[in-house]
Amino acid sequence: MVQPTGAGAARSDAPHGAEAVVFQSNGIVPNNPSLPLVIRRGAISPSPQDPAKSFKATFARNGWTNAWLDGIHDYHHYHPNTHEVLGIVSGSAQVRFGGEDGELITLSAGDVLIIPAGVAHARINASDDFAVVGAYPNGADYETIRDDPTALAMSQQRIAQVPLPDADPVDGPDGALMKLWT
Repeated sequence: MVQPTGAGAARSDAPHGAEAVVFQSNGIVPNNPSLPLVIRRGAISPSPQDPAKSFKATFARNGWTNAWLDGIHDYHHYHPNTHEVLGIVSGSAQVRFGGEDGELITLSAGDVLIIPAGVAHARINASDDFAVVGAYPNGADYETIRDDPTALAMSQQRIAQVPLPDADPVDGPDGALMKLWT
């Protein structure tokens, strides 16, 4: 069942216990009305010795590479040229998706988010130990655009050309993403 949430967003339950949220353009950021943000709670258990390693290895095994370890920008931004996976390695945070009027989602260690090209995101607050591993399908290089209405039309054209990934970053070809992004 899809339920309205935040301005321009619709939420539904999805396979593998995932949550799916679709964000419409708000006239400033494009978002992605065709593909939902996918949230997997507790999808990967961080390794006690090297918490980032389990995320990087799982993502790489499923074709999501060009990984980094850091935080999430505290300003609204999106990637017009690629999808992105974020794995919460440690700590917790509240991240707003969909732009200024979007949905605030609380995340904690073990959660994984698959962000479609164009969906805006910004860290609103976080614990001191908050850390994230990010990666991209087929190791794509990412571009970052801040909420800039003058870039909207060009970004929407570019987003429409971004190919679907070959596999879910957590569960491979049989994962929730493959059922949600068609």
